[in-house]
Amino acid sequence: MAVTTGSAAAGTLSIDLTAATATVGNLLAAIDQISQGAAPTNPSAVSGGAVTLDSGLTSNLTVTSSNAAAFGALGLTQTVTATRGGGGTIGAGVVIGSDTNTFANESISGGAVTAYDATGTPVNLQLRWAKTDSATLGVGHTDTWNLFYQSNPNATGLQTAWINAGTNFVFGSNGALVSPSGSTISLSNVAVNNQPLGNLTFNFGSGGLTQYASVGGTTTINQIQQDGYSAGQLQSVAVNNSGLVVGTFSNGQNLDLAAVSLSHFNGPNYLKPLDGGAYAATDQSGVAIAGATGTIGGSSVESSNTDIADEFTKLIVTQQAYSANTKVITTAQTMVQDLLNVLR
Repeated sequence: MAVTTGSAAAGTLSIDLTAATATVGNLLAAIDQISQGAAPTNPSAVSGGAVTLDSGLTSNLTVTSSNAAAFGALGLTQTVTATRGGGGTIGAGVVIGSDTNTFANESISGGAVTAYDATGTPVNLQLRWAKTDSATLGVGHTDTWNLFYQSNPNATGLQTAWINAGTNFVFGSNGALVSPSGSTISLSNVAVNNQPLGNLTFNFGSGGLTQYASVGGTTTINQIQQDGYSAGQLQSVAVNNSGLVVGTFSNGQNLDLAAVSLSHFNGPNYLKPLDGGAYAATDQSGVAIAGATGTIGGSSVESSNTDIADEFTKLIVTQQAYSANTKVITTAQTMVQDLLNVLR
């Protein structure tokens, strides 16, 4: 049974049972070449009469034949399905603790970034890329990568260590990203070491991800950043020209805390003056009506509208009137005193 690949691109085999090279080993090698490429990642083997097949895919292995009689002679039905081994669960999108070493050897680093949870606590978010399909396998295959993030660096056994983001990143022959067509993907309910980060958005931008050959099999990370921030203490408060009360925090963030609203009155002349340049509403002024026109000058003091010359003139007039009145009182007091002396 000599085995040659009649059409590797189509995933078919041509078998010659009369050739001297008709061995099970050659058959397995030909199957690996079609399913996994010219250099299989995990070659199939035969040992002690037991045949081990590796599909090269993260799925169950299915073997079919166009010759039902041949399958029947081997005691097999038309379609044979073998459950995938090697750890993990098909379709679960996770890497378990016992597979972390294998995963690290068969994936490449995607860098790391410090994210922050709802309380501002820093969380180290590790990323890795794993290639799940290759265009070298022939027709129907594309260069496809999956992004994983580390959920538990101390995972063991069946505990989840890495979680698949759940998106296939497909690249064309020129290295450009083909799919997804947008520039963002969403990661739901992200948590690292039981520290919840909630729902995250991974924005890779236009042309932000490319696939080019690397001799060392590594990634080149030009930029990776996040827009979260740590917890901070309120340091100062100011009012801007839009009437917003802005708080400045020790972590460098400026947040809008409140807004100053403008109001007017039907009887503004009947407002009651209070200390500090404030006024209070009265029955005659009516209640405040929101939505007045005007502007707010942040970090500034209102200019005085007092006419200093006029006020000084009034002050002099008042002073002169006071002096004259004082003279009148003094003269009247003298006249009364003189009258009392006459009566005596």
